[in-house]
Amino acid sequence: MNTPYHFQTDERTAIVNRFGQPFYDKVVKDLDTYAHRWALHSVQLIPSYSSNLVFRCHSERYGEAVLKISKAEFGGIENEWRTLNHYAGRRMCLAFDADLEAGVMLEQGMMPGTPLRAVEELDKRLDVFCSLYRDMHLPPAAADSYPTYSGWVNRITDYMSTRSDCIELYGHMRRAQEALVSLSAAYSQQMLLHGDFHHDNILLDEEGEYRIIDPKGVIGDPIFDTPRFILNEYGDDITPELRHKINHIIAVFEQQLHIPSTILRQCLYIETTMGVCWCVEDGASPEEYKKLLATAAFAESLLQE
Repeated sequence: MNTPYHFQTDERTAIVNRFGQPFYDKVVKDLDTYAHRWALHSVQLIPSYSSNLVFRCHSERYGEAVLKISKAEFGGIENEWRTLNHYAGRRMCLAFDADLEAGVMLEQGMMPGTPLRAVEELDKRLDVFCSLYRDMHLPPAAADSYPTYSGWVNRITDYMSTRSDCIELYGHMRRAQEALVSLSAAYSQQMLLHGDFHHDNILLDEEGEYRIIDPKGVIGDPIFDTPRFILNEYGDDITPELRHKINHIIAVFEQQLHIPSTILRQCLYIETTMGVCWCVEDGASPEEYKKLLATAAFAESLLQE
């Protein structure tokens, strides 16, 4: 009989603080249920505590796997399930099975699963990203089943309009929204995007190839799948060296992906501004606003280069 995972005290505390006690109790039961259903063993928690709880495991039925258990109000499992099934292994990992009503999914585990972030040479990271990005995007089978990229931007812009303590950040978000409208007039494909396409969602598989995990599943033009990767190349501080690095990345993307530099810069401004505003929504303290504002201002300054 399969033995479910036993949480350490600090893991339980982190789960309860992030998701609440009822969700922790649900997870304990779910581990029992789905360890039996999918013949899981060697279950190990990946301590991310984001929108899901994620476990590495081995399934006697499917092989190396990842088990995800989500909190219903956080969502995401259904979109990820639909997206992985639609791609059916095309550059992405496989979806094995799911109980969507329970918010539980089993998907392919990458071994060794080394993230692209571990590659030290920048140009090698860029080559891998570009090779995966090219010809990746597919038209959705049912576009109405997914959120839209413009919907993401409009929703956070509306939220920031309610924050009287973040007027300057709201100004950035409004300008980002205007940039999106302008871009969408020229780049209007309605394709199925990953939505969170960065280093830690690009993992090395058993055959030495990189595969993509954790798609958000969102509808928009493929250009909007470029900036999250660039954003994740930011460091902790805004420096001249960072500016040089980001300009180099944009130049490489322009050459390899055939997307004009001006377009990539606008996409980066939209994504950066949306990201810092999400931080505000998630509860960033007033002391953090200055750094968030500086990050948005940095992305805006890149528009002029």
